[in-house]
Amino acid sequence: MAVRVKGWSGRSGLAKVDLYTRGTLYLIVWAAVLGLALLLMALPVREDWQLVLVGTASLLAVAEGLLCGKLARHAMDAYLGQGQVPRKLLLWAAGATVAEASAVTVLAAAVDEGGLLPTMLAAALVPFLIVHCLLVRNRTTVLVQAAVLAVVCALVALTGRPADEVLVALVSVGFLTGWMAFTARASMWMLAVMWELRSARDVQARLAVAEERLRFGRDLHDVLGRNLAVIALKSELAVQLARRGRTEAVDQMTEVQRIAQESQREVRDVVRGYREADLQVELEGARGVLAAAGIDCAVESSGAELPGDVQSALGWVVREATTNVLRHGDARRCTISVNAADGTVVLVVENDGADGAAGTDGSSPGSGLAGLRERLSAVSGTLDAAPSAGGRFRLTARVPLGQGIRRDIKEAV
Repeated sequence: MAVRVKGWSGRSGLAKVDLYTRGTLYLIVWAAVLGLALLLMALPVREDWQLVLVGTASLLAVAEGLLCGKLARHAMDAYLGQGQVPRKLLLWAAGATVAEASAVTVLAAAVDEGGLLPTMLAAALVPFLIVHCLLVRNRTTVLVQAAVLAVVCALVALTGRPADEVLVALVSVGFLTGWMAFTARASMWMLAVMWELRSARDVQARLAVAEERLRFGRDLHDVLGRNLAVIALKSELAVQLARRGRTEAVDQMTEVQRIAQESQREVRDVVRGYREADLQVELEGARGVLAAAGIDCAVESSGAELPGDVQSALGWVVREATTNVLRHGDARRCTISVNAADGTVVLVVENDGADGAAGTDGSSPGSGLAGLRERLSAVSGTLDAAPSAGGRFRLTARVPLGQGIRRDIKEAV
């Protein structure tokens, strides 16, 4: 079965940053490997055994790249709290790095080319060090960098190079490996912060929904709690009176019937606040819920006096559109406008988080937008929902109005 891979434009903002950061680390690993291979080929090899040594070092460089590349994937996941690093893989990558650094030192001494040794050592150490810094604390990274520089200085000195070249090796290798490690650590830190912000925004959205559920439960409790308690007491009293043959039992059951009917009416009133949406209330609610989710929401309303059934239908459109903005895509800004002109009221909801998620066009079975079309059809309205230019998604509802609707334009809500 073919698997479709999202292109760059089809990814959310966080997914783009994640892909860019991971790709950068992989690029650094393989750029160091390629640079080392080019330096090895530039060595003035004269003997066959030296050529064999160059080939061995090149193979070790490729092996180091493969191991460190795989280790980088696990290290980035571990840094983000999404996995663990296999200990064996870490040891193999460290062993390949030590072997490569040793082979480079021996080769440089064999061909008497100590000038390239610091650069080759830096290229050999970078793939492992930029991955290792993601697995340990900053203090440990500094200590490891210091230890590596001490070893590099010792290796360069063993090749018989003078003190000034040892100092150059210390500075060049220290700067290159230290800067790359800092870049890798800072990039992953920024990515981790973005993941935390995304998680916090999701939590805010869930809390907003949970708060609404609590309000609904509180309203039902306030409506039914007292009435149910009275019904229970009066029913018990009616039972006791009936067992004694008292005629007052009928009066008590009549009262129970009255309270039950009153409770039904009060429950309908509570539910009506959810089933019959008020447009202005839904506009304010949409702005509040989206703001809680970290989405900038601008609401504009003409303030036209609309019939109750039209307000209810458009209120449901606003409610469902807000849910879709939270559920699909990765929106940062949303605009909602309501305008009445030429005998038609037009509601437009547009956001910049379109990602082609299933169901956003209302074509799938059970889609919320399909249900909205049914509600709008009851007031002769229409609904259009489709991606627009610039990676945006636009939902437009149109409902014809009768004559005499006042169109006193008010300022934006």
